[in-house]
Amino acid sequence: MPHFLTILPMAVVMVAGPQIVSAVFLAISDQARRSSIAYLLGVALAVTIGVTLVYTVASLLGVSAPPSGESGKSLVDYVIIALFLLLAVRVYLRRNESEPPKWMGKLATATPRFAFKLGFLLFLLMPTDVITMVVVGLYLARHDDPLFYAVPFILLTLLIVSIPLLVLLLLGHRAETTLPKVRAWMTANSWIVSEIVIAFFLILFL
Repeated sequence: MPHFLTILPMAVVMVAGPQIVSAVFLAISDQARRSSIAYLLGVALAVTIGVTLVYTVASLLGVSAPPSGESGKSLVDYVIIALFLLLAVRVYLRRNESEPPKWMGKLATATPRFAFKLGFLLFLLMPTDVITMVVVGLYLARHDDPLFYAVPFILLTLLIVSIPLLVLLLLGHRAETTLPKVRAWMTANSWIVSEIVIAFFLILFL
């Protein structure tokens, strides 16, 4: 399987939790369309910077696969495995956090500027996202893949985050009743989906 396809499912882990819930809140806010688009721009910038930074540092440090004919795993491989296990544990420990943080209540009146900052900081500083971007950047550098292999991963992340906005555009005012139901389901079940994706990626890596 091409490496850029292997990392695609990690986009689900990137958005699970407050990230996608915030997108839902913004889609039913006072300036829903403008704020949602601003949020997406912030997310795009954050994920691009995060993956690019990790990939660049890893490449400068000479992280790459063993020469042809050599077998076994390197220190970087074990670091990636450790990060996956850490990610799985973190997702599991947060499984009961079904209620969104109190600050999300402010998103009903969020401005596009605030939404952009939120998307940028939430994805760039959230521990789960940081670990995921480190894994993606290291994985690509480890296999000597070009940086543009991360583009499908970034685009899929944006596509998933844009689902609330797409629902709003398709359903109009009816989205006000549909999106809260979507938010409730994601809040309750996103950790299960994340664990499945992490396990799947780890099996492929091993």
